[in-house]
Amino acid sequence: MQANTFERNAMAHLDSEVKEQCLREDLKFYFMNPCEKYRARHQIPWKLGLQILKIVMVTTQLVRFGLSNQMVVAFKEENSVAFKHLFLKGYPGTDEDDYSCSVYTQEDAYESIFFAISQYHHLKNISLGTLGYGENEDNRIGLKVCKQHYKKGTMFPSNETLNIDSDIEIDCVHLDLSKSPEEWKNLSFFRLEFYRLLQVEISFHLKGIDLQTIHSRELPDCYVFQNTITLDNKAHSGKIKIYFDSDAKIEECKDLNISGPIQKNTQYVLVFDALVIVICLASLILCTRSIVLALRLRKRFLNFFLEKYNRHVCNADQWEFINGWYVLVIISDLMTIIGSILKMEIKAKNLTNYDLCSILLGTSTLLVWVGVIRYLGYFQAYNVLILTMQASLPKVLRFCACAGMIYLGYTFCGWIVLGPYHDKFEDLNTVAECLFSLVNGDDMFATFAQIQQKSALVWLFSRLYLYSFISLFIYMILSLFIALITDSYDTIKKYQQNGFPETDLQEFLKECGSKEKYQKEPSAFLSCICCLRRSVLCLNRSPRS
Repeated sequence: MQANTFERNAMAHLDSEVKEQCLREDLKFYFMNPCEKYRARHQIPWKLGLQILKIVMVTTQLVRFGLSNQMVVAFKEENSVAFKHLFLKGYPGTDEDDYSCSVYTQEDAYESIFFAISQYHHLKNISLGTLGYGENEDNRIGLKVCKQHYKKGTMFPSNETLNIDSDIEIDCVHLDLSKSPEEWKNLSFFRLEFYRLLQVEISFHLKGIDLQTIHSRELPDCYVFQNTITLDNKAHSGKIKIYFDSDAKIEECKDLNISGPIQKNTQYVLVFDALVIVICLASLILCTRSIVLALRLRKRFLNFFLEKYNRHVCNADQWEFINGWYVLVIISDLMTIIGSILKMEIKAKNLTNYDLCSILLGTSTLLVWVGVIRYLGYFQAYNVLILTMQASLPKVLRFCACAGMIYLGYTFCGWIVLGPYHDKFEDLNTVAECLFSLVNGDDMFATFAQIQQKSALVWLFSRLYLYSFISLFIYMILSLFIALITDSYDTIKKYQQNGFPETDLQEFLKECGSKEKYQKEPSAFLSCICCLRRSVLCLNRSPRS
């Protein structure tokens, strides 16, 4: 009986020791880099090879899509400039401000309206592009002219007398191609009362085909240009601003009959995109599997630590099992897969959403290249950047939260005080951009010089405002920001020289796994059973990645 009890106690103790040793070996293997894993168990680093292949393929895909997207953007911009020269009378070639041009007399306003109507009527005879007339929202070909004005009223500025109904009326007329532009001039609709006129809006649709894609062996795109000319008189200041807006939409061409190698080239691109999706899907599965196995390993470690030491593992050690690089790769893979599907649909002319596809592919490529830092981090000389960012990030975020309050205060103050006197302070977005450029030392003299000296009080306030902002942010806040990062860098360098502080997890991994707990030599049968059990337990608990 005593021999059996001794053997059972010895077996239970050995089981506990085997579990601890197997857990320690699994943890050591999990925290190895791919090269160490290969030397330890001859495990081929599939994820490393897959990430390298994915970088090459995703970058190639992005470059090809970028070149194609560049032609789309160029075609839209060049057509927009051509439309301004075609339909805006006296267009100087560059926009005056946020509007294209302006007029100052009633005669010029009438000429601008009828010039656009005449140019539209004779478009096919004067345009150099591949343009045609398109149908508007009412499925009609022609121009739609609308005018907004106050309902009624009288105004005598010399007597400082005003009697006006603030209700706004909108009148519209459709001008088709059946009549000449000269006939439209006699309509009573175009007798404008400028003292109550708010704006005149001329809208029309044009269609075009982008033939330059053929040179790149791609199928051409068909476009619908929704053009709007707006004569804005809301200010009633004697200056009517003329805006031209052109919204280009890509549509599937109804009948394409192109001979040559274009169709075959399209098929090759679609096959390449499909390969990218397969590679990213494999990477997604491997990284997800590694995260799941890591969570299981963490659960084993937490249970063992609580059972043996009767206390919980600190949060820092628990987060060691969550590999942020795998999460980054998973997000990148998902974005690449969705972006590649959209790209294939765009290539097949089933979709035309270039913007969403560009955002997905561009961001995914950014994350893929950022993920390369993970493998550089295995070398101590390259790991300083990652460790410094990790150590300084919490302090930098807290610092930016405090500095952001001061920045917002200066933003609102500059907008409300300097907005009427300075172009860079007209709206909140422009003010924020101007102040950010001042923090970086850009455009300082121009910001000081452009303030209008109409009010001496505002001019003095602007000097106090700008000098205090520049002194505070450049000499104090920016210096403290750099000091925070420098302090973290110095701390990391000291740790690399003298050793990092050890956590419970690191101390557990350093413990010797071959401790002799018993002085007695177990029997041969017991030794055989122990060896078999050790093998089975280690086999069941060994990590698969």
